[in-house]
Amino acid sequence: MSNLVVSNISDGTTSVGTGYVVNGSAKAWCLLNQSATNDAFYDSYNFSSSTDDGTGQTTVTFTSSMANANYATPSMTESGTGFNDIRSLNRDSSQTRGSSSYSFYNCHSGNYADNSQYVSVVFFGDLA
Repeated sequence: MSNLVVSNISDGTTSVGTGYVVNGSAKAWCLLNQSATNDAFYDSYNFSSSTDDGTGQTTVTFTSSMANANYATPSMTESGTGFNDIRSLNRDSSQTRGSSSYSFYNCHSGNYADNSQYVSVVFFGDLA
């Protein structure tokens, strides 16, 4: 395998250090539908599968694992029918935070797990 080692990338006008590109880029992301059978991906990057663990509960498995479990996971879910139908994505602290998969649940403001048609999760960190 060959390696290309450069310190900056330029489009001819603006230059950026490759450290920002390598370290600041998302290592995995997905948009999935929890209302579909098996929590189907609309689109994704660096995921081999998603598993429906129950109503509002999903586990996603990375194609290329993260270096460790110390990664950031900004996420969002769309509300169902309006402003008062508030939802949030959470991780159950009783579940192990792994480098090869991530489990989360979609919590409805009425204090129960619920499926959402559009769930977005992004992972920032180091790949193994």
